[in-house]
Amino acid sequence: QVQLVESGGGLVQAGDSLRLSCAASGRTFPSVVMAWFRQAPGKEREFVAGNTRSGSNTIYADSVKGRFTISRDSSGNTAYLQMDTLKPEDTAVYYCAASYVRVPRTTASGYAYWGQGTQVTVSS
Repeated sequence: QVQLVESGGGLVQAGDSLRLSCAASGRTFPSVVMAWFRQAPGKEREFVAGNTRSGSNTIYADSVKGRFTISRDSSGNTAYLQMDTLKPEDTAVYYCAASYVRVPRTTASGYAYWGQGTQVTVSS
């Protein structure tokens, strides 16, 4: 079992930055893939970014490419999502996810473990 705890959400203005953190505990292995998803009211959960521990395989949704950066700490058990140049359409609950797969998956069904979510609100 893997437990995930997100932090770092909040209310910001358009153009501001935020950094989300996701701490993994429990049965974590170096090969675990970690990812970020988000879900806005009335919409389906969508993939934002994901990477392997080494960072050699990192992917982003087109909507955040160039603005968001996913990274891991040296232990590989904490993932970060640096969000720059935030837009009102980035408003959503952001979820951390993890799975024992070789490469990041872009669908929610590809992840077995989920955090509780953290709210990000971007005002215009």
